[in-house]
Amino acid sequence: MTPVSRLAPSVPAASAPDPALRKAAEAFEAVMLRQMMASMRQAKLGDDLFGSSATENFREMSDAKMADTMASLRQFGIADLVERQLTKNSATPATTQAEPKGTSR
Repeated sequence: MTPVSRLAPSVPAASAPDPALRKAAEAFEAVMLRQMMASMRQAKLGDDLFGSSATENFREMSDAKMADTMASLRQFGIADLVERQLTKNSATPATTQAEPKGTSR
C-alpha cells in the first residue's frame, strides 16, 4: 500500500508566500471586481437624478477604490485561487526536471 504522503505533490509545506505574487493576485481580483461593478452599474434600474459625466467619472473612481479595498480584504477568494494556481505551476517544473543526457544512476 502506498502512503498518502507519497501521493501528494512535493511542494514545501512551510514555503513563504511570494509578496509580488500576492500583490499581483490581489490586483487581478480588483480588476475582476471592477468589471463586475461596472456591469452592475450598466443595469440602470432607475433614472439617474443627477446624471452628468462628472458624476459618472466620480462613480467609476469610487468603484475602482471600492474594488481595490474589497480585493485587499481577500473575501471573494479569487486572489487566493490565482495565487494557489500560480504557486502550484511554478513548483511543478522544479520537481519534474529530467536528467541530462549521458547521466546514469
